[in-house]
Amino acid sequence: MSETNTAAAAETAAPHRYTAAMAADIEARWQDFWDADGTYAAPNPTGDLAGDPEVAARPKKFIMDMFPYPSGAGLHVGHPLGYIATDVYARHQRMTGHNVLHTLGFDAFGLPAEQHAVATGTHPRVSTEAAMDNMKRQLRRLGLGHDKRRSVATIDPEYYKWTQWIFLQIFNSWYDADAKRARPIAELVAAFEDGSREVPGGRDWAALSAAERADVLGEYRLAYASDAPVNWCPGLGTVLANEEVTADGRSERGNFPVFKSKLRQWNMRITAYADRLLDDLDALDWPDAIKLQQRNWIGRSEGARVDFKVGESDAITVFTTRQDTLFGATYMVLAPEHELVDTIVPAAWPEGTHEVWTGGHATPAEAVAKYRAFAASKSDVERQADAKEKTGVFTGAFALNPVSGEKVPVFIADYVLMGYGTGAIMAVPAHDSRDFAFARAFELPMRCVVQPSDDRGTDASTWDEAFASSEAKLVNSANDEISLDGLGVVEAKARMTDWLSERGIGEGTVNFRLRDWLFSRQRYWGEPFPIVYDEDGIAHPLPESMLPLELPEVDDYSPRTFEPDDANTSPETPLSRNEDWVNVELDLGDGVKKYRRETNTMPNWAGSCWYQLRYLDPHNSDKLVDPAIEQYWMGPRESMPTGGVDLYVGGAEHAVLHLLYARFWSKVLFDLGHISSAEPYHKLYNQGMIQAYVYRDGRGFPVPAAEVEERDGKFFFEGEPVKRELGKMGKSLKNAVTPDEICTEYGADTLRLYEMAMGPLDVSRPWDTRAVVGQYRLLQRLWRNIVDEATGEVTVTDAEPDEATLRALHKAIDGAGGDLAGLRFNTAIAKITELNNHLTKTGGPLARPVAEQLVLLMAPLAPHIAEELWRKLGHTDSVVHRAFPVADPAYVVDEAVTCVVQVKGKVKARLEVPPAISDDELEKLALADEAVVAALGGAGIRKVIVRAPKLVNIVPA
Repeated sequence: MSETNTAAAAETAAPHRYTAAMAADIEARWQDFWDADGTYAAPNPTGDLAGDPEVAARPKKFIMDMFPYPSGAGLHVGHPLGYIATDVYARHQRMTGHNVLHTLGFDAFGLPAEQHAVATGTHPRVSTEAAMDNMKRQLRRLGLGHDKRRSVATIDPEYYKWTQWIFLQIFNSWYDADAKRARPIAELVAAFEDGSREVPGGRDWAALSAAERADVLGEYRLAYASDAPVNWCPGLGTVLANEEVTADGRSERGNFPVFKSKLRQWNMRITAYADRLLDDLDALDWPDAIKLQQRNWIGRSEGARVDFKVGESDAITVFTTRQDTLFGATYMVLAPEHELVDTIVPAAWPEGTHEVWTGGHATPAEAVAKYRAFAASKSDVERQADAKEKTGVFTGAFALNPVSGEKVPVFIADYVLMGYGTGAIMAVPAHDSRDFAFARAFELPMRCVVQPSDDRGTDASTWDEAFASSEAKLVNSANDEISLDGLGVVEAKARMTDWLSERGIGEGTVNFRLRDWLFSRQRYWGEPFPIVYDEDGIAHPLPESMLPLELPEVDDYSPRTFEPDDANTSPETPLSRNEDWVNVELDLGDGVKKYRRETNTMPNWAGSCWYQLRYLDPHNSDKLVDPAIEQYWMGPRESMPTGGVDLYVGGAEHAVLHLLYARFWSKVLFDLGHISSAEPYHKLYNQGMIQAYVYRDGRGFPVPAAEVEERDGKFFFEGEPVKRELGKMGKSLKNAVTPDEICTEYGADTLRLYEMAMGPLDVSRPWDTRAVVGQYRLLQRLWRNIVDEATGEVTVTDAEPDEATLRALHKAIDGAGGDLAGLRFNTAIAKITELNNHLTKTGGPLARPVAEQLVLLMAPLAPHIAEELWRKLGHTDSVVHRAFPVADPAYVVDEAVTCVVQVKGKVKARLEVPPAISDDELEKLALADEAVVAALGGAGIRKVIVRAPKLVNIVPA
């Protein structure tokens, strides 16, 4: 009989078997029921989402996934891993008595939709909404229990109204370093007006012009515009964030060259919060690796600022953590973008300039210009990487070492960045490996000022490498006023810092690697800035009544692009071409005047900085969020001192971008009294990645994975051998498997179980479609244990279950319950599988209490089949809010366990003992066992190791 005929015969013999077709029917019906019933609606304690007070009185649990971007390609099976995990966890939390808020929105602004619009002429809103609709369909099919009333999309004007509102709160704020919090800018203005705070430069506030006042306030505002070094990509016609630039200095999209350029850009003064962002990490339940990444990114360093005089009026300020080595500074290096470079470059090379310093150029200006162009073509990552060849050029200027009085040459080099410290370094080549390599390349002197611990001596010119140590003593470090010779590094640092401070040429300070957040993009598809400029170029915030400032309709979505290698260009944004929108007449409180709108848009990070707050109160048109609602869901608790979301699940790739930005916004809103939570996400969990095999032909090109055949451990495509490797899943690698495919073949519950059973949630694992059938068979056995496949009737009885079954049941309840609460879904499934297998082997109908608790155990993981079986068992309510089974301790503890007894490391006996047996009792039993006595053969005993109740190890004398 053919396979087809066999399957048909089986269907005829068992018309009520759980099949993919039955799963599809069951799943669609219950998804419709949940939507119509509002099963997953989480009540707020107040406001328009207020619900049953009894439900709202339950302990709350706010569970979130990281904001997905709606891709036009739709989901592959790797995408929903985290969504299924949070859904399982949320379902378990509901069943254990919690009021659970779990929803999902869409982070829908960004470059991909804009580029699709440019390529196809389709408005980005149209393509984005179509992608969202497809993704919603795919996610619904998985049975995710989201409160759909709360779903948001960043492109909705009623959403980005509040993104713009938050920007204005930040713009209208300043950071009071004394109070260590943000305050309204109006309070700073009042302090300048009444003289309680001195205006920088000692000027009279009343005598300043409007433009001068705006400039002063711009130095304080938490959102400010400035000329900032940016990643300019002529080929794309836009500025890129660092994360959008590859390690080789090209755009991630399009692979165009990226150059460093200075442009007027909006920035967020995140650096003001550097200390708090560091300190508050201790209160968060986050993976140590993520905390470490944030600490390293913020990069707090204690050291000193030191001034090196250049000429009569200029000075180069450096930050150093090794001020003790100042006597060893033999040259200086500025970042090519440093503002002093143009000022200090002389017209001609000083007499006696080394040829290797000039780069072969006729004048310092020519050398500097050529080198700046060279450095601008490299990314920051490239510039920081250790290169075999050190590059740079002499500026023609000299600075004065403040401790030795020596003139030291000033270079520019790409290994110094404006993004760290002051954009300038004092180079101590004897004790820094990069400075050492540079000094060797440019024939610069090296002076040993830290005594080497080996036998190399103190003549650094003979060394093969630098000597760096924080333990050694100082040498060659004295002048007429100060001597560090013989001091340890810590003491020498303190002595030098005091000396510099006394003379007004330096001071002890703290520096951060963190830079202010570049917040402008030259794109169309993003949130417009709620800022207009008057005829004097002064920025004015729009009043709240004018929000949202909506994106205008345009015919051309693309920024102006240029020849990819043409660095001497600047952005022209799509919005700047819409003159009717850009040039407006507005009354901002002092009569109707002409203004010009900001034509940059916000980065795609903006909407995801605060979306957790909008989930709480999505339909509030009067406030960002109702304070009582925010306090209920996110306010501080005893175990959550800074408040935040109870569980936030997503990838580790956002460690220093989204997560850092969201923390910053939360702290500003907290300081201004808009929210009670100083942190957005209390517990963070990073899920692993579902990988897939990539098959490549002889040319190295991917071939369709689904069409590859395996024969004797080798792989073939269309008869030709191909190589297999493990990689990401995706359309470009031709190995993507969609959830739709698996749902059609096996059902959504099978897909959910398989993804959760593949391994620990935080570990990456390979996808294997052939292995999915294992979870499908588990569901079939579950179904068969309760439903007669021939008649469709429930087969449970009212008989009492036997003790073995009760023990198996309560052990599964105890183990699986703890695993579900701890996000250990793979082991929870293993324990439920073990129970189901036990019930299958016992044969005969299940006792009703066992069947019902088995269904409730499975409900968080496979909700559709659980709902169906629950209804078949005669219940009219949903399993969603049913109580999760509680284990009876009497049945969890084994009556007896097997203890292994070893003599000389070899097993000689196995004893059945009570689980609670003491070490002493177990030792006596083991030593009295006949097999053990025989094995010892009268020998004395040197040692007995007891690990009650499972192990005794006897070591003879």
